[in-house]
Amino acid sequence: MVARTLERGVERRDERKKGRRSHEVSAGPKREDFVLHSRIRKAVKQFTVNTPPGPYAVVCWRGVLARAGALLETLEPVSGVFLLSSPPVWRRWGRALEKSLRRVHGAQAILFDDRESAKTLATVERLCRELARARADRQSVIVALGGGVVGDVAGFVAASYARGIRIVQVPSTLLAQIDSSIGGKTGVNLPEGKNLVGAFHQPRLVITDPQLLKTLPPRQYRAGLYEAVKYGVIGDEMLFRFFERRMGEVLRQEPAALGWALERCIRAKAEVVSADERESGLREILNFGHTFGHALEAATRYRKFLHGEAVGWGMIAAARLSVQMKLLAPAEETRIAQLVRRVGPLPKLPAVKPERMVELMRGDKKARGGRLRVVVARRIGAVETAEDVPEEMVASVLNWMWES
Repeated sequence: MVARTLERGVERRDERKKGRRSHEVSAGPKREDFVLHSRIRKAVKQFTVNTPPGPYAVVCWRGVLARAGALLETLEPVSGVFLLSSPPVWRRWGRALEKSLRRVHGAQAILFDDRESAKTLATVERLCRELARARADRQSVIVALGGGVVGDVAGFVAASYARGIRIVQVPSTLLAQIDSSIGGKTGVNLPEGKNLVGAFHQPRLVITDPQLLKTLPPRQYRAGLYEAVKYGVIGDEMLFRFFERRMGEVLRQEPAALGWALERCIRAKAEVVSADERESGLREILNFGHTFGHALEAATRYRKFLHGEAVGWGMIAAARLSVQMKLLAPAEETRIAQLVRRVGPLPKLPAVKPERMVELMRGDKKARGGRLRVVVARRIGAVETAEDVPEEMVASVLNWMWES
């Protein structure tokens, strides 16, 4: 099991009450051990994700991209390597990855649009046809170099082509490094909602190089930090306090602070996925802020918000809902909202009626029979899934957001 983060991260079925499933998680010791040693942060970090298809490693250290070819040797036999990426990411990092892989395998690059609006079945079909024309087979390996969209689409291509081939994730954004590259969730969007078509398809390896974050546009970097704040809310109060005190250092990408936060988030995601691969219980806590956030993305046709930005707004909404349900203290709601806003300015909310938002939330993957289910907070560091959330209460929260 991966270290001690979320060491008590198991669903407490005996705490079910009033239609809510409680998830009490612990991130280890509560003491203020924020001491960061640069020398230690430069060390190799490897985390193991244990899933039914088999365990895999998340390898994280600065400069690991240059060792990608050597790491892929562990996957032999490999008949061919196909690099799936987007033009902007490829221009920055593609040649370095290709050079590393050339020492071990030949590699063919296939590029596609990494905007959220291009995360469609049409994109998946085009990529699968390119693989077919290149004679990819079941011993081929896809290497996904990019952010969340590249990872989601490439993962679904890997799950679908030839009924499943191997994939290695090389995340290039903060959001992908701490979240979407780990756990095997793949998929594309429909006009009716986000990630409604997809599959669970675990990677064989995740190669995380913090160096790649240096070229991220500030907006993209901040989008990942909203997801990092989420880990503090759902199960790691120490991480939350760390961000409250040292967000400036993390925003500046100071290696020691960023390294500590990266390690904490990756460890948390690995623990949750190891305990609940298919999101049947504990893994639902990772969706804090996402029910509102996904509805925002769908309402704006995936063109206004980066995913992390939508989650930022979603966490503010979920915290307010938690207070209305008399679960969360107003003072803790204030801390959550203040920390979200410290990450950076969120895009303005669009002119969308609350009724439309509620309609989209009914189509969320967590909903049951059209009834709303939302991950809410009991305190910073503990969340639960609320069943049958009254639509009037959600509409009240949405009205408050649009008016404030």
